[in-house]
Amino acid sequence: MSLSLFIARRLYRDTDGGKQVSRPAVLIAMVGIAIGLAVMIITVAVVIGFKKEVREKVTGFGSHIQISNFDAVRSYETHPIVVNDSLMAMLSAYPEVKHVQRYSTKPGIIKTDEAFQGMVLKGVGPEFDASFFGKHLIEGEIPVFSDSVATNQVIVSKAMADKLQLNLGDKIYTYYIQGDVRVRPLTIKGIYQTNFSEYDNLFLLTDLYTVNRLNKWKPGQVSGAEIEIREYDKLEEVTYEIAENTDNRPDEYGGVYFVQNIEQMNPQIFEWLGLLDLNVWVILILMVGVAGFTMISGLLIIIIERTNMIGILKALGADNFMIRKVFLWFSVFLIGKGMIWGNAIGLAFCVLQSRFHLFKLDPESYYVDSVPVDFNIWLFLLINAATLLASVLMLVGPSFLITKINPASSMRYE
Repeated sequence: MSLSLFIARRLYRDTDGGKQVSRPAVLIAMVGIAIGLAVMIITVAVVIGFKKEVREKVTGFGSHIQISNFDAVRSYETHPIVVNDSLMAMLSAYPEVKHVQRYSTKPGIIKTDEAFQGMVLKGVGPEFDASFFGKHLIEGEIPVFSDSVATNQVIVSKAMADKLQLNLGDKIYTYYIQGDVRVRPLTIKGIYQTNFSEYDNLFLLTDLYTVNRLNKWKPGQVSGAEIEIREYDKLEEVTYEIAENTDNRPDEYGGVYFVQNIEQMNPQIFEWLGLLDLNVWVILILMVGVAGFTMISGLLIIIIERTNMIGILKALGADNFMIRKVFLWFSVFLIGKGMIWGNAIGLAFCVLQSRFHLFKLDPESYYVDSVPVDFNIWLFLLINAATLLASVLMLVGPSFLITKINPASSMRYE
C-alpha cells in the first residue's frame, strides 16, 4: 500500500468517528453526491421507462415495419396490395424478422341511440399476434380471428365503450360509406385499455374476412403486412434491407408496395420522445455539477483544517504531489460512500415504483397511468463510473491549494 493511500485511509477513519475533520463538511459533501446520483438514476430510469411504454403502445397497434400500398400513405381508406403466402414466407426469412401478419382497415361510424363515434375497423387474420392486446385486455376475451369466415365479433377500447355506454356482449351497429351506406352489426367480445388515446379512440379489432368483404377486395388483397423485428435498435437497418427488395414492386393487380417503419409513420411522437433525451442530459450535467461543487467545498474545508498536518508532512520531506494524492484518495472514499447511499435511494425508488406504482399520472396527457421505470444495468454502471470520474477530476484543480501552504507557518496554524 502506498503512503498516500495509507494516510488517506487513516484520515477517513478519523472522519467516520468525527474526531478531527469537520463533520458537517463531510456530511454535506456525501449528501450532495448521494442526492445527485439518486436523481440521475431515477431520471434515466423514468425516461427510459416512459419511452419504452409509449414505443410499445405505438408498435402494439402498428408493429415495427409496415408494407402497404404507395397510394394509401397516411390514409385509413387504404388501397389494397397482395400479401400472399410467398411474400409472407419471404419476409419471415429475414433473420431479424420475428413475426409477420396481415391487416386490413376500413373507416366507419359506430352509432347508438344516444351517440355516434368515428372509428377505424381493423381486420386481422389467424396469424395475428394477440400478446399486446392480451396484456391490455380488461374485460372479455380476444376472439379467434379468421380470414375465411366472418365471426362478427369485435374488441373495443374502454374509452370508446365509456363514451358510447357500451358493455361486454352488446351488439353495435357500424356504418360504412362507399358509394352506398353499408351496415355491419358486431358483438363486443372484449374491451381493452392502453391509455393511448390517439389509438384507443379510433380502433376496433375484428377478423380480416369481414373487413375485406366491406372493402370488396379480391382474394389475397389486404391493406398491408405488419412486421415485428427482434431488436428495435436495428429498425433502420432492417427497414432499409426489406425496402431494397420490396419497395416500388407492383403486385399482380397493379398495387405498388411501400415500406415504412413506425418512426417514419409517427414522426411527431418519436420526435417528442427524442426531446426527452435532451432533458436527461441537462439533468445529468446539472447533478454532476452540483455534486462536484459540493465535494470541492468539502475538500477545501478539509485542506484548511488539515493545514498543520500538511506542514508536518512537507517538513518530513513529502512533496506536493504525494500530499495532493492523500486528499484525492480521501475524496474518493467520501465520494464512494455518498455513491452507495445514492445507489440505494435510486434503486429503492425504482423497485417500489415498479411494484406498487406509487406515483400516478394522468393517462390523457402522458399515455400511462403511473410513472414508468425501466432499469438498465449498463446505463446504471455507466452513470456510476461517470459520476466518480467527473467528481474526482473536478477536485484535481482545488487540490493545488496544497502547493501554496508554507511548512514553517502551517505548523503553527491552529
